[in-house]
Amino acid sequence: MKEFKLVINGRLTPGALSMDVMNPATGEVLVKCPRADAAQLEEAVAGAKAAFSSWSRLTISDRRARINAIADELESRTEEFARVLTLEQGKPLQDALGEIGGSVYLMRSLAEIDVPDRILKDDDEQKVIEHRTPLGVVAAITPWNFPVSTLILKITPALLAGNTVVAKPAPTTPLTSLMLASICNDHLPAGVFNMITDQNDLGALLTKHPDIAKISFTGSTATGQKVMQSAASGIKRVTLELGGNDAAIVLDDASVANVAPKVLAAAMMNAGQVCLAAKRVYVPSPLYEEMCDELARLADEIVVGDGMQQGSQMGPLQNKAQYDKVRALIDETRQDGNIIAGGVGHSGPGYFIRPTIVRDISDDARLVKEEQFGPVMPVLSYDDLDDVINRANDTPFGLGGTIWTSDPERGLEVAKRVDSGIMWVNQHMMVMPDIPAGGSKQSGLGAELGIEGYCEFTQNHVVYMAK
Repeated sequence: MKEFKLVINGRLTPGALSMDVMNPATGEVLVKCPRADAAQLEEAVAGAKAAFSSWSRLTISDRRARINAIADELESRTEEFARVLTLEQGKPLQDALGEIGGSVYLMRSLAEIDVPDRILKDDDEQKVIEHRTPLGVVAAITPWNFPVSTLILKITPALLAGNTVVAKPAPTTPLTSLMLASICNDHLPAGVFNMITDQNDLGALLTKHPDIAKISFTGSTATGQKVMQSAASGIKRVTLELGGNDAAIVLDDASVANVAPKVLAAAMMNAGQVCLAAKRVYVPSPLYEEMCDELARLADEIVVGDGMQQGSQMGPLQNKAQYDKVRALIDETRQDGNIIAGGVGHSGPGYFIRPTIVRDISDDARLVKEEQFGPVMPVLSYDDLDDVINRANDTPFGLGGTIWTSDPERGLEVAKRVDSGIMWVNQHMMVMPDIPAGGSKQSGLGAELGIEGYCEFTQNHVVYMAK
C-alpha cells in the first residue's frame, strides 16, 4: 500500500509520530499511518490562518472551479479509494464504491450553492444589503463510519464560502481522508486545506485553539458536549451532528411483507453504524408476531463477511472498541428480551457480529434507551398510536425516524408528531444536497446541506447605506 502523509501548509509531511491502522475484517495491522503532534497541529492552523486572506478574496466562481477539479480527480480514482475504504472501514466493496460515487456527487452539488447579496430595504433614504462573509479557519472533525462523504460534507461549503480548513479524521479510518487531502493539496493554494491525524489526543487542542473560528463535528453526543465546552471560551461557531436513537414506527395498515425488508435495511446498513439508522422498531400488536418472524428470517439470510469478498452484504464493525461494546450489549440483552436472530459469537478473526433481532424487550432496557451503533435491533409492540408516539419521543435524542404505512398521508401526519430533525415516510436515508438536515435535542446543533448548511460557515453581514 502507498505511503500516507499529512498535509500541512501546502506540504505532504511525515508525521512526527506514527500509528497502526487495523483491518477490521482481520484484526490485523493494515498499514502504519502518520500521526501528528501538537507542534504539527500548530503549524497546520498557522498555515490555514495565513492562507485565509488571499483565499477569501477569490471569487466564489474561482473557488468553485477548484472544488470541482477535486471532485473530478476523486471520481477518476473511485476504485482506488473504494478499495482502501473497504480495507480500513470494513464495509463491502460495493458499498464503498457507493460512498465514493456519492461523495463526488455531493461535492459537485454543494459546490453549486450560491447565496447572493440580498437587498433588505431600498427606498429614497437608504439601501440595506445583507451579504455573507467567511468566518476564518474551520476545524472539520469526522467519524469512522462514512469517512469520505462526511469529510466532503464539511469541507465543500467551508471552502466554497471562503474559509480555510484544518481537518482531523477518526484515528481508525484516516487513510482515505489522507488520500483526499493529497488531492485537495494539488488543487488548492498552500495552507487552504490541511489534514492532521491523531489518536484522539489532539482534539481538545484543535477545538480550543484561539485561531479556530468554527468547528464542524460529527460523532457521539458525549464528544459533542466536549466540543461545545471547548468552543465556549472563544465563542466559536459550532455545527454538531451527533448520536441518534431513531424510532421506526410501523402503522396498523402496513403490509409486513412489504415493510419488513425496508425496516431491516434501515437498521442494518453499514452494519448498523449509521447515526440515522433505525435503532428501535415499534409494531402494532396484531402485526407483531408476523413482523418478528419476518425480520428474523431476513436477518438470517444476510451474508456477513470480509468486505473484499464477493457476495458479502455486511462487513465487520469498524473497530474493536465498538465491537466489544455491542457484544456486551447483546450479552446484557439476553436478560432483557428474546434474541430470535443472530446474537451468536464469532470464532474467526475480525470484528463481525451477525444481524441480531430482539423481541419481547421493555422500553427501559439499555438496548432501547441507548444508541447501539451496531447490527442489533429491538422490536417492541404497541396498542395505541398516541402512546407509541410518546414512547418514540421519550428520549434525549432527536436525529431522525421513519413511519411505515399503506397510507402516506396518514404517515405524514404521524411523522409531524415525532420530535426529530428528519423524518421519512415509507423510505429511509433519502438525503438531498439542496435540502437542509439537522438534529433536535441532544442529536445536534445547526444545519448541514442546502443553503442553510452553507450559511453555517459564514457570518451574516448587514450594510446600511445612506443615499
